[in-house]
Amino acid sequence: MAELVYLNGALVPRSEAKVSVFDFGFLYGYGLFETMRAYRGKIFLLDRHIKRLLTSAKEIGIDSALSQQGLEKACADTVEANGLRKARVRLTVTKGAPGAFPGVSTKSTPTVLVTARDYKPLSDSVYEKGFKACISSWRRDSRSPLSRLKTTNYLLSLLAKGEAEAVGFDEALLLNERGSIAEGSTSNVFFVDSELVTPPVASGILPGIARQVVLELAEKLGIEVVEKEVRLADLSRFNEAFLTNSIMEIMPLITIRDAKGAFIKIGSGKPGKVTRRLMAAYRKMVERATA
Repeated sequence: MAELVYLNGALVPRSEAKVSVFDFGFLYGYGLFETMRAYRGKIFLLDRHIKRLLTSAKEIGIDSALSQQGLEKACADTVEANGLRKARVRLTVTKGAPGAFPGVSTKSTPTVLVTARDYKPLSDSVYEKGFKACISSWRRDSRSPLSRLKTTNYLLSLLAKGEAEAVGFDEALLLNERGSIAEGSTSNVFFVDSELVTPPVASGILPGIARQVVLELAEKLGIEVVEKEVRLADLSRFNEAFLTNSIMEIMPLITIRDAKGAFIKIGSGKPGKVTRRLMAAYRKMVERATA
């Protein structure tokens, strides 16, 4: 069966999907996206992803005619049309093609694209081993309100991720302009000592959906959570660390290499008790939501 994508109101074969060469998403990165995971054919927390995108769309001036119901249906229909049970789903919404530059204030019809592809989850052995991360030379700017939006202008994250891959690491951690740890190139980060610690939005992070789930689960499990800035000098005191995003869920973080090449082992170098509790709780939530 040919892969189908949703484009501007219709499901079409991927080979026939076309976007204007004048689309502002293509020309200027003027767009937003959400990456979601489907389990048993159902997209986990689809409503939250769409709400975040619509809030951001209003903030950056993308047509407010977009609807929660319409976008949710487009995503669900794309998964169903491709006959997928386990899937990586991406919704992209751009400004469209309002005309000659600048044209930013001009009303235009947004481009809406949904893709859904088969997703093979990472093996249990990967979660048992955990991820290694390096400190990227690229930095987040906590002063920019765009840092908290998931825009198609994703170059900074891609460059940081490329740095990590080039030296054999799984993820890159970005500092902000103050030298505090902000987030991973494609993930949020948590640390554990006597409490669960994660950088606040003011550090220049994208407040991820999986991050929010972890905060909610921690509260239910009686785990104290603090959102505060984390410096490199703080890393040696943490017993555990983990990364979150909607695709990999919760991934233990075992080792961090700093900018000078020194390795910092987190705790025992194995997934810790708090991390495991949250991993189990997250997966139970997924099972209930997608049953």
